[in-house]
Amino acid sequence: MFCRNQTARATVARGSALEMEIRRGKFRTSVFLDTSQDSDIQKKIDHEIRMRDGACKLLAACSQKDQALEAAKSLQTCSTRIMAYMSELQRMKEAQVMQKLTRRSSDAGPMDDRLPCKGKVAISDLRIPLMWKDTEYFKNKGELHRCAVFCLLQLGGEIFDTDMVIVDRTLTDICFDNTVIFNEASPGFELRVELYSCCSEDDYSTGSTPRKLASKLSSSLGRSAGKKLRAAMDPGPCSPVSNGAPLLLPVPSVPGPKYHLLAHTSLSLSHVQDSFRTHDLTISGNEECSYWLPLYGSMCCRLAAQPHCMTQQMMSGCLKVKQLGGEPQSWTKVYAALKGTSLFCYHRQEDVEANVEPAFTIAINKETRIRASEKDPQSKVQNICISNQYGGEEVTHTLTTDSREDTHRWMEAFWQHFYDMSQWKQCCDDLMKIELPSPRKPAPVTPKQGSLYHEMAPLATPSSEGLLLQDNAVSAEIRALLSSYYNDSY
Repeated sequence: MFCRNQTARATVARGSALEMEIRRGKFRTSVFLDTSQDSDIQKKIDHEIRMRDGACKLLAACSQKDQALEAAKSLQTCSTRIMAYMSELQRMKEAQVMQKLTRRSSDAGPMDDRLPCKGKVAISDLRIPLMWKDTEYFKNKGELHRCAVFCLLQLGGEIFDTDMVIVDRTLTDICFDNTVIFNEASPGFELRVELYSCCSEDDYSTGSTPRKLASKLSSSLGRSAGKKLRAAMDPGPCSPVSNGAPLLLPVPSVPGPKYHLLAHTSLSLSHVQDSFRTHDLTISGNEECSYWLPLYGSMCCRLAAQPHCMTQQMMSGCLKVKQLGGEPQSWTKVYAALKGTSLFCYHRQEDVEANVEPAFTIAINKETRIRASEKDPQSKVQNICISNQYGGEEVTHTLTTDSREDTHRWMEAFWQHFYDMSQWKQCCDDLMKIELPSPRKPAPVTPKQGSLYHEMAPLATPSSEGLLLQDNAVSAEIRALLSSYYNDSY
């Protein structure tokens, strides 16, 4: 346990040092190479830091539990994104160093630099069953234990959060209706699902209470002692002070509710099926924890994937196709498009743009064999032979191009297509359906049920009490940050 705590403290210290470098503007030049990808991730980090600072101020200002729970959720999400972006930058740096070493290596042999295509990965219909005791669920006895829960879904540098759900013994399943789509997944992806929980019945202090208490104490102790006390109880909007420097990671320590990791799992390509399936969960914590919920140890979801080779044209251009069973010189000129498990052949290029049905198709799947035949003495280019099995009989289509260069490009496109299908495996058997995420629910008129941005807006009125009224500039800043956060996240 002692070693584990030391490791945890070391990790936090390294994370704090990295973030301090970001804030000083030295992170990009002293740690990582200045590339366009580096710059994009740097902007994301800067954005999340601003959002997290706003969430800290908002959490310190909340006077209602539902507001505080949503603010704490935003704080947890921002902190996780910051750490993920830092890890992504570190991986980029390591990849750049390895690439340089490979180029400098004199004894390095020929390498296959072929990479598989990217694709979309979608997770939806997330259900986590609960296992309440008979006395709690059926007889409705005992203390009503209520927790606020949400999920963080991470694939590479992309992190999404679900809506927050209040869970008690009246529910048999934790249901998240969100459909989350990751647009730049590789076939070796690892989708991490984390379930966070916070006891909504805890008597945690809101941000205004310590300040009111400090004001009362400062009045009774006098101006000089009161200032020192207020400074000690209010070290900053985000985090406690340690040795003169704020510890900003992993989560700023501010009064209010805190979410804890309750369970997690990782999903990969092998878990992708065009159906609703059950997956094992690794559970953290125990019954002694305030945020504990009786999980079965499994979750259900639909995990689907659409590789780009199944949804996009990977190659297109003019070809000549030899008619099956026709005369030796019987060729048909077509405009062909390689997509999914077919080579679509159209009469004209305009038919593709007009969504006209193709004149005919040639199957291109994992069982297809493609080869370049000997040179045609008349055309002086190699033909492309595509062979498929139909009912135990082999059918071969012969294609030709106008130049050797075009033939090479088509053959390269076919080999790349076969490589993509071999890497994405079952995802290339048939095109899986992915439904677009439903738009974020509009905020109702009732303040307690709206988003944080709409809930906190009434607090800025002159008749309200709390931290936001003490500084109109801070109030405007928080509302602007929250508005930007919700607009950018969805």
